[in-house]
Amino acid sequence: MSISTKAYGTEQHGLPVTEYTLTNASGAYVSILDYGGVITRIVVPDRDGAPGDVNLGFDDAMAYTANSGSMGALIGRVGNRIAGAAFELEGKTYLLDQNSGVNSLHGGFDGYHVRLWKALPLEGENVDTLVLALVSPDGDHGYPGKLEVEVRYTFDNNSALGIEYRATTDKTTIINLTNHAYFNLDGHDAPDIREMELQVFADYASEVGEGLIPTGKMIPLSDVVYGFTKPTRLGDVLTHTASDPAMKAAGGVDCNYCAGWDRQNKRIAVLYSPKTGREMTVMTDMPGVQVYTGQGLNQKGKGGVQYHAHSGVCLETQRYPDAIHHPHFPSFVLRPQEVYYTKTSYVFSIR
Repeated sequence: MSISTKAYGTEQHGLPVTEYTLTNASGAYVSILDYGGVITRIVVPDRDGAPGDVNLGFDDAMAYTANSGSMGALIGRVGNRIAGAAFELEGKTYLLDQNSGVNSLHGGFDGYHVRLWKALPLEGENVDTLVLALVSPDGDHGYPGKLEVEVRYTFDNNSALGIEYRATTDKTTIINLTNHAYFNLDGHDAPDIREMELQVFADYASEVGEGLIPTGKMIPLSDVVYGFTKPTRLGDVLTHTASDPAMKAAGGVDCNYCAGWDRQNKRIAVLYSPKTGREMTVMTDMPGVQVYTGQGLNQKGKGGVQYHAHSGVCLETQRYPDAIHHPHFPSFVLRPQEVYYTKTSYVFSIR
C-alpha cells in the first residue's frame, strides 16, 4: 500500500493544508486533510469495476471553512447538540457557543473541524494509517480540561476505512467525537440519494423537541416512518417529510438511532446502491448513529458539482446527543484517570 501527499491550499489563518491519500492494492483510495481531519475523497469500484468517488467534498481547504455543512469533517469536542449551550459538571456550570439557535452544535463556532492537526503518515503492507493529533486547551470554547486527542484513519486492502479516536484529559470534561462525511454510493456527482437503501440495526430512536434537542424519551423504531428496520429506499422515507412532525421539523431525517451496547463492536448500519452495487457497512463500538439525509446542503462541490438537498447522507456514530442532560443515556463524561477510546469502520464492498 502507499500514501501520497499534495498541497490543498490554505486554511483561514493562511497556513498550508496537506491532503494525504491512502491507496490499497486494488487501487481504491481515501484522501484526508490535516485540516479538520476532513475526508475529501473515497474512491471505490462499482459492480463493473469502475472507480467512483462516493464522498461529497470540496477542491480546496478554504471551502471547508465557510458554509461547509461540516463536510467530511472530524467533529469535536462534542458532536451533535447540547441543550441551552450549557451544562453542569461536578457542581460547576459551563457555557458554550450558541451556534444552533440557543443550543451548541458540533463543538461550537471553532470546533475541531476547522483546526489544523499535526499529521503522521504510516505506510503498511496491508493497511495504511494517518495519525492526526491535536491539543485542545482547558476552556476551549467553554469546555473544561486540557484534552489531548489522537485520531487514526486507516485504509486497508479490504477497502475498510477505519477511524480510531483516543483522548485524555487533565480535568473532568465531556467528549463525543465523530465524523461528518456525506456519502452517495452512486457517486458524489449523482443527482441525490433517493434510490439508495438504508438499514439501521437499532431498536429505538431519540425523540426530539424544539431545536432537535432530545426529550430523553426513546421511541420504538416500529412506531416511526423513518425506522429503517429493514432495507428501505431513502426516497420512500423522504416522501413523509411534510406529514411526519419529526421529519417536518428537521426537513428530512436527522435522527439518533439507539442501538445500545456501548463499547461493544457491532454492525449499526448498511447503505446500498442498487444502481452501482456498492455497499457500505458501518461497524462501531458506539451505542448510536445519527442519520442525516443532507437536507441542508446547498454548496458547489468538487469539480463544480452543485450539491443540493439530499445529495448525500451522513451516518455519524456517537453517544446519544445531549447525554450530559439525560443521566439514563450512555455517558460521555471523561475523567483524568480514564482514556476515551472508540472506533468506527466504513467497510466498502460490492453486492
